[in-house]
Amino acid sequence: MVTTAPHGEWRSPLDAESVAAGSHAPDSARFVGDEVWWAEPVAEERRTALRRRTADGVETVLPAPWNVRSAVHEYGGGAWTAVGATVVFSAFGDGRLHRLDGPGLDPVPLTPERPGVAYGGLVPADGAVLAVREVHTGDGPSDVERDLVLVPLDGSGAADPAAVLGVVGGSRFLAQPRISPDGSRIAWIAWDHPNMPWDGTELRVGDLVDGRVAAWRTLLGGPAESVLQPEWLPDGRLAVISDRSGWWNLHRVDPAGGEPEPLLAADRETGGPLWVLGTRWYLPLPDGRILLTSTLGSDRQLLLDPEDGSTTVLRDDRSRTSWEDLRDGRALLVDQSARDPESLWALDVADGAFELVRSGVDGLPLEVFPEAELVEVDGVHAVVYRPRNPGFVAPEGELPPFVAFAHGGPTAQAGVRTYPAYAYYTSRGIGVVDVDYGGSTGYGRAYRERLDGQWGVVDVADVVTVVRGLAERGIADGRRLAIEGGSAGGWTVLAALTRTDVFAAGVSRYGVADAVTIASDTHDFEARYTDRLIGPYPEAADVYRERAPINHVDGLSAPVLLLQGLDDRVVPPAQSRRFRDALAARGIPHALIEYPGEGHGFRGREAQVSSREAALSFYGQVLGFTPPGVPVLPLER
Repeated sequence: MVTTAPHGEWRSPLDAESVAAGSHAPDSARFVGDEVWWAEPVAEERRTALRRRTADGVETVLPAPWNVRSAVHEYGGGAWTAVGATVVFSAFGDGRLHRLDGPGLDPVPLTPERPGVAYGGLVPADGAVLAVREVHTGDGPSDVERDLVLVPLDGSGAADPAAVLGVVGGSRFLAQPRISPDGSRIAWIAWDHPNMPWDGTELRVGDLVDGRVAAWRTLLGGPAESVLQPEWLPDGRLAVISDRSGWWNLHRVDPAGGEPEPLLAADRETGGPLWVLGTRWYLPLPDGRILLTSTLGSDRQLLLDPEDGSTTVLRDDRSRTSWEDLRDGRALLVDQSARDPESLWALDVADGAFELVRSGVDGLPLEVFPEAELVEVDGVHAVVYRPRNPGFVAPEGELPPFVAFAHGGPTAQAGVRTYPAYAYYTSRGIGVVDVDYGGSTGYGRAYRERLDGQWGVVDVADVVTVVRGLAERGIADGRRLAIEGGSAGGWTVLAALTRTDVFAAGVSRYGVADAVTIASDTHDFEARYTDRLIGPYPEAADVYRERAPINHVDGLSAPVLLLQGLDDRVVPPAQSRRFRDALAARGIPHALIEYPGEGHGFRGREAQVSSREAALSFYGQVLGFTPPGVPVLPLER
């Protein structure tokens, strides 16, 4: 039986508790011996666990309180790896590396106890692991040194710091190290302030003598070329991603020097923003062929033969593909699509068959999840998720309210998704549109650079363009538009609310309200990010003041919900409090919810449930519907 009810008042089988409990996106998968292991967030324990697939199902390998996570660059990545049947992982909290010789055994420390030291981007080596080491040398956010190190597996480095061998430094940031199969050379990516890795990086190759780089040279890259993910090929050459053509494409280069050779030249992207260490957009095979991702809005997974340039399409219309590991003709990858939630798969390279290892959702009714539609409105890319619930229909002629999501980054991409957080809205009759505003990845360097110097302008204009287009096409109710985003997306939310009258409400999750704070007091990885997004600080201080949403609250009339973690080191809580105070001074309906123990992004189940219910109640009060079964959020003036 189908019930007629207003948009926003449909009863949904997805409550906030089930969304939090049933969402556990797998990540960082590896072959460990003959088994498949992966990392997985456990919201109720506020940690990331290691899990494995056995004949009896999924088993947690490391019990609480072990938290497999790296703090390098704040965003971490590459927090664990496998050397045969031995696992090495970074323990969040003490920052040390530990060795795990098997399930049920106690981890053995590999690095010394030393506050302010973190390891990430772990890569197997001969009798060791290769890692990016980050050492905080003072109290300031940019008092940091980084290098590549070899950590012996025998545990000698736990008591003797000198046993942790410094391989090479020489730049502010280093990532994606790869030792050649014969052990004579090492390749890595390096860059310095003010660049981010999607702006300009260098591919460096060094000669190894007794585990240290004796001499190194830059093969390609520079301040206007982003190179990523070097991998050694069977013939001794290097594969590497470069955007020298205007698109991140795969190339091949001789480590002795010379011009890189494009392996798959296309106006599509093989590559993305290196926010976390350990990200891989392709996997070389022992026979010379290459598994890779080719993106234009959505991902196409390909098998490339570099010798003749031929490609085989394995799957299309995917997103957020991360190639994880390879062994005996089987490749592990994590991805999602409009039909599949974020999941871990095993690919049989010989026959192209995909086996599901771990779904990113458990026990959630996928029949109420929305379908994803790629749209383009006046040159702006977006993904639309219309309301969907088989048990409900809206009264004839009623258009749905819509929430426009501005992704974080801002250098990132929406991608087609089967996403519980969106289904939480759409199953209640609320539409969602995820906007790839100018500055987003997946559409070439020129599209990324549309945001240069224009953060708070182009992103806002593009989100407005999309929602107005949806209203004009009769997809969304133009009088009931809201905007939501986290981090950099929160900046877009607050800028849109203070500079336009398009949106009736907005939700900012740990959003930036004043970029001066980001430019002067954020962590080292992003300390110069706003140089390109706005301008160098303090030289462009006037532009920073003019752009900051906190300075334009007098142009705001729409209610705002602010959600903030009290342990956030990327966007400090003071930003949300200042904006709250400005709203109160103007008598604008608002709420600020602060979450102790939460950082930049909510990992704990309580915060995930509370923030989701608060946002839904907030939208109902402002947009004119009463969502059933949701606590009412008190609003202040």
